[in-house]
Amino acid sequence: MEGQHEMEAAMRQRGVPFISREPLARHTTFKIGGPAALFAAPQNEGQLLQALALCRAAGIRHTLMGRGSNLLFADEGFDGVVLCLDGVQEGISVQQNNITAWAGVSLGRLCTAAAAAGLSGLEFAMGIPGSVGGAVYMNAGAYGGEVKDVLAEVSFADEAGEVRTLPAGALQLGYRTSVFQRQKGWCILSARFALHLDAPQRIDAAMAEYLARRRAKQPLDLPSAGSAFKRPQGAFAAALVEQCGLKGFRVGGAAVSEKHSGFVVNLGGASCADVLRLTDEVARIVKEQTGFLLEREVQVVR
Repeated sequence: MEGQHEMEAAMRQRGVPFISREPLARHTTFKIGGPAALFAAPQNEGQLLQALALCRAAGIRHTLMGRGSNLLFADEGFDGVVLCLDGVQEGISVQQNNITAWAGVSLGRLCTAAAAAGLSGLEFAMGIPGSVGGAVYMNAGAYGGEVKDVLAEVSFADEAGEVRTLPAGALQLGYRTSVFQRQKGWCILSARFALHLDAPQRIDAAMAEYLARRRAKQPLDLPSAGSAFKRPQGAFAAALVEQCGLKGFRVGGAAVSEKHSGFVVNLGGASCADVLRLTDEVARIVKEQTGFLLEREVQVVR
């Protein structure tokens, strides 16, 4: 990365923790990805904003990540700065029926906090392995619920580094999409969810049921990035893949899960190239046999 030494010196001066040439496979649920030229791990919002400003001022390529649960990094790695929000020491606050969480907070932690406060509406998200920021970015959903159903507003840093807040209605939330996928210079900082009161025991029971369903049906024992494909209009991706006899279909170390055909799993030593070849071939076969076009849900970062 051109200007790496200068960037390292600037981050060191501002107290932003970083690692040079850090393998990204260590930070994604797929366990795939080459090294980042610089892997920055800010510990608070101030450090994150400083790091963003440094990258922009130097014209250095950068990308954001939370818990790495829906990311597939290239085998060559990322020749720039990866800013990881997972370690930011900002938390969760509850006010009446609203719960606000920092972008790097895990959905599991958010759901647990909501249940403890007797706030219902996030039960569907229990067990989704991502962060709050990633969930907003993708408008994550499961079992008939989506983030947009309970999201009230989001605070973010825009392309000029200004911190702004927009209501959910202005975020272009749709099926696995949001305005943040199009406004590449925006960085989600926190999100406020509007929930409703219910008995904590009832909320806990619903969350436990969703977790049990996930464990029974999904290949949680193998590295993956969750659902490999978006749901095509008028059909279900997993059903189409299974209909085409592709359970267990393998390219290198990547395979369609034998347990859930909507998942692509890392059987050991899978590369980004393996996953891309596999998903491209699955999409080709499904289109040829059924007419439906499958689109990858996992975000590929090259």
